[in-house]
Amino acid sequence: MIASAAVMTAIVGVRYLMTSGLFALITRRVRPGLYQGLSGQIGREIGWSLLSAAIYGIPAGIVAWGWQERGWTRIYNDPQAYPLWWMPLSLLAYLFLHDTWFYWTHRWMHRPVPFRIAHAVHHASRPPTAWAAMSFHPAEALTGAIVIPALVFFVPIHVGVLGLVLLIMTVMGITNHMGWEIFPRWLVHSRAGHWLITASHHNRHHEFYRCNYGLYFRFWDHLCGTDKGLSVP
Repeated sequence: MIASAAVMTAIVGVRYLMTSGLFALITRRVRPGLYQGLSGQIGREIGWSLLSAAIYGIPAGIVAWGWQERGWTRIYNDPQAYPLWWMPLSLLAYLFLHDTWFYWTHRWMHRPVPFRIAHAVHHASRPPTAWAAMSFHPAEALTGAIVIPALVFFVPIHVGVLGLVLLIMTVMGITNHMGWEIFPRWLVHSRAGHWLITASHHNRHHEFYRCNYGLYFRFWDHLCGTDKGLSVP
């Protein structure tokens, strides 16, 4: 179990460095100078993010060990174990449940005490960069680290679909913080874009704080009146 937690921590840390590094390189080529003068901030983002990698990696490693060695979870390998239509439905279920948890915990983090204690670390990124996606105080990182490991005990999911959930979580977490819009305008301003979160939406959260709390979808922001539209990063 300890070895699994250590390996998963290393995987999360290396994944962060590689993916955030890739999108930072894309930013340098597409928006040269955007991160100019932010070397101190980026250094802090990397430091907090590597600490968060351990907080994400330890529960993930324990769950991975429990799945392989004890059969604790509802992760399955056989595509025939459940109807095939459950694969895309389980993907949407995981994203929606994760988004719901994120919206309400994130909104709570903006109350004065939790913001001062923990969430201020993330908002110290002004403007956010591709390195900021995991730049959290340990208390905030813990609220995010437990979601997917908890869900696999209750909601069946194919191991390949789980990998896709983690990929989407990684890509959206980074691209939402890049400080500029990587997705095409036709998507961002389409009917689908009205319900999806990209950098144009999340950048406004970093500008005005009390709005745009979601992670993947704008459902809860629309429902609760906290959606304040798009910025122009």
